[in-house]
Amino acid sequence: MRVTVSAPHDTPKLLVLAVDDEPHGLDQLKHCLEANAYVGRVLPAVDASEALRLLGSDDDLIKVRKQRGLPPVDAVFADINMPGLSGMEMSRVFASLNPAPVLVFVTGHAEEAVEAFDLGAVDYVLKPARQERIDKAVSRVVEKIEAASGHRRPSEPERDRDNEVIPVELAGTTKLIPRSSVRWVEAQGDYARLFTTEGSHLVRIPLAQLEERWAKAGFVRIHRSFLVSLPLITELRMGQGGYQVVIGNEEKVLPVSRRHTRELKDKLVGSSRLG
Repeated sequence: MRVTVSAPHDTPKLLVLAVDDEPHGLDQLKHCLEANAYVGRVLPAVDASEALRLLGSDDDLIKVRKQRGLPPVDAVFADINMPGLSGMEMSRVFASLNPAPVLVFVTGHAEEAVEAFDLGAVDYVLKPARQERIDKAVSRVVEKIEAASGHRRPSEPERDRDNEVIPVELAGTTKLIPRSSVRWVEAQGDYARLFTTEGSHLVRIPLAQLEERWAKAGFVRIHRSFLVSLPLITELRMGQGGYQVVIGNEEKVLPVSRRHTRELKDKLVGSSRLG
């Protein structure tokens, strides 16, 4: 039985390019995409060469999109390890387009997740592709497109619907850290260290970028070096060098810079956490 994800009647359907050199993987990916109500049409390609040929074809819909100043397709769901031009190399070509389609990688290999996100991919789905996971990826594609156009789906809540994951390199393997497990983040140059309930992880993402991406998830900047999950702040107090916050039950104390104090107080008052 095919399960579909409902979409508002006025939501434009997505044109999606699906690329995978494995026939079974391509069929499964195409099936999951077509089962999602936000997707209107799926263009399958067995490798990067065919994908690039499709985008340069005389297909009427692609021609109309280009005439309207849109990317040739809304999104590209691509495998990484393919003969000839790899999915990563192909996606660099797509990312250079202006405007560019939204990128999603669907692969059996997790070790290239960091590079995928560096290319601007909105999601990284591990095979075998499951309907529920592809649906989440499609939702992130829609949110990315709507954010770029300044519109949101009227049926969507204002908070992020999904728990974003961050790829972390650990001894040659890639571990996916859910955002919900992150308690605070510390800047370390062009990197950021995520502090979770289980320990800390260094990721190649600037703190400013995480601040922007996680603002709607309740993370607030309290210092040039610290980003904190607002619901986990249990106390705001005056210390020797200025204000400090206490994080959760572990009594972790972090400094609050003068420039961020007023904004933090306002957010705490607004969430009814500070008298």
